[in-house]
Amino acid sequence: MLQPRRRPYKYGWKKVSTSVATSNFLVKGEYGLKALDCGRISARQIEACRSAIRRYVKRAGKLEIRIFPHSPISSKPAEVRMGSGKGSIDRYVAMVRSGVILFDISGVSEDMAKEAFARAAAKLPIKSKFVHSRNFS
Repeated sequence: MLQPRRRPYKYGWKKVSTSVATSNFLVKGEYGLKALDCGRISARQIEACRSAIRRYVKRAGKLEIRIFPHSPISSKPAEVRMGSGKGSIDRYVAMVRSGVILFDISGVSEDMAKEAFARAAAKLPIKSKFVHSRNFS
């Protein structure tokens, strides 16, 4: 599971982003999965997408994960009374803005990349689309 090694503070602020990403271009891969909405993607969802892509392409090509879950989310256990401090860290999430590239892949055919990203997009809580380096939009 992805999580930061250490943080300067135990808890983070609840960040909300509604802006559009400025660095929304493919860096290393030919094909990519682009976010169309803003939202939070947990480390488990990122891992589920990675394993779905790897399982479909049978470990061919080079996969680049472009997001990382930096933000901690705390929660208190069920049926616990109010007060007595903030809950412990439950999970880490990546704050995603619309237009950011989530995954890059190279070394596979376009049909294979499109199907692999369709399987990964089904595991994400936000809308996303397949992009190609030739006709990037």
